Amino acid sequence: MSITPEQFASLDLAATQAGLAAGDFTSEDLLTASLARIQVSEPRVNAILTRDPEGALAVARQADRQAKPDPRPLAGIPVVVKDNLMTRGVRTTCGSKILENFIPPYDAGAVEKLRAAGAVIVGKANMDEFAMGSTGENSAYGPTRNPWNPDRVTGGSSSGSAAVVAYGGVAAALGSDTGGSIRQPASFCGLVGLKPTYGRVSRWGLGALASSLDQIGPLTRTVRDNALVYDVIAGHDPRDSTSSPEPFQPCLAKVPDGVRGLRVGFDPSIFNRDGLDPVTGQTLRQALDVAAQAGAELVERELPLIDYCVAAYYVICACEASANLTRYDGVRYGVRAAGDNLWDSFAHTRGSGFGDEVKRRIMMGSFALSSGYYDAYYLKASQVRHLLVDAFSGLLREVDVFLLPVTPAPARLLGTAATPLENYLGDIFTLSANLTGLPALAFPAGATAGLPVGVQAMAGYFREDLLYRLAAVVEQALPVTGLVPEGCPWQRPALEASA
Repeated sequence: MSITPEQFASLDLAATQAGLAAGDFTSEDLLTASLARIQVSEPRVNAILTRDPEGALAVARQADRQAKPDPRPLAGIPVVVKDNLMTRGVRTTCGSKILENFIPPYDAGAVEKLRAAGAVIVGKANMDEFAMGSTGENSAYGPTRNPWNPDRVTGGSSSGSAAVVAYGGVAAALGSDTGGSIRQPASFCGLVGLKPTYGRVSRWGLGALASSLDQIGPLTRTVRDNALVYDVIAGHDPRDSTSSPEPFQPCLAKVPDGVRGLRVGFDPSIFNRDGLDPVTGQTLRQALDVAAQAGAELVERELPLIDYCVAAYYVICACEASANLTRYDGVRYGVRAAGDNLWDSFAHTRGSGFGDEVKRRIMMGSFALSSGYYDAYYLKASQVRHLLVDAFSGLLREVDVFLLPVTPAPARLLGTAATPLENYLGDIFTLSANLTGLPALAFPAGATAGLPVGVQAMAGYFREDLLYRLAAVVEQALPVTGLVPEGCPWQRPALEASA
């Protein structure tokens, strides 16, 4: 093998492309190194649910047979996708026992685009069951542990996608974001994570949580890599009724453009907010200072209606989830439990196949949609959502980008949330992007006690390019690599043992 797992882990997509073009290594070499890195890291992290070495090897060898240089942007490069994205012939569980042995007959739209770009899909990433969670602890197959500190949460629901990038198993992964599920794990793992404008990336073939909130996006270690993968997966898909026909303008070439003249907004009251960790506030200040030094104009504006986001989101999300998950009845696909009659079988299947958080949200959603409560809960939450859309549209006419925290605090210890509500409140800064459909990007800007800390930027609809420009400036001034240091006590012995 001409590249070791350690060398592979340190490569970003640009370096990998250059090495392949120069003949320094082959796609098969990269795949072997990727699988080796995953093999030694997984026992302590639990980021991958299903590996596909045979299928990946066939794609890697096909890439090696292509004439060089290969024009496809991800040709021969290993990637991972979240386990709620359909992959033809490869098990897709959505992190749930009810789909434990489900093998889809087709690829999701975003997966099709990865394959067309030449990507080698190594496996499927662990996740909170049906994307219901923000810590990675709700998977039916065990929690994903944070590679920076295995006693800490990874963030969710795209926990496995973030963890495998952070420990160097791949340089890029796809996740889905319904209320912060890409951005939170990106922040906790020192990565760049994008929630695109709603409708910009096809949701066709995504295991739905809440159809009006879900969006697929990339997780990477660098801003440039994130823009590259985003350019691959973005675009209109006629199979997705919510896919936007808005013409797509690639973002990769705009990453180096800088922020001179951009209006960067922030809410000064956030720094005095109850529950905000001082390090989180300090990290946000650092990012703002960097933007100002790079020529941006800082503009103070109030973050609108932020205190209503959690209540509105969890009503809307639970209602849509309860409707979407009615299809899992054990009749057409998935696990089926025996019963004395059809209705008994339905109850046993769903009772044993779903985990506690899924059951909780189904019951919440069914209650909110029931006769006598629809107007009080779902309709009221929908009205708040419309107010948020109007308020953020007005805000983003006054500023080009708005900078805010991703979460109130860095990654907490596993199993320390006292109640589900405590977990829900951790989403307060990420929910507005999903409720409004606006794009948002999380990127690292600081660290504390050996853990990375991220910040988040929001921009107007289809202005992901502005997010990348700001993040690239901060990345250059405040480098916080997403790759877990080799000195992590759990990782170094395993890597040395595998040598």
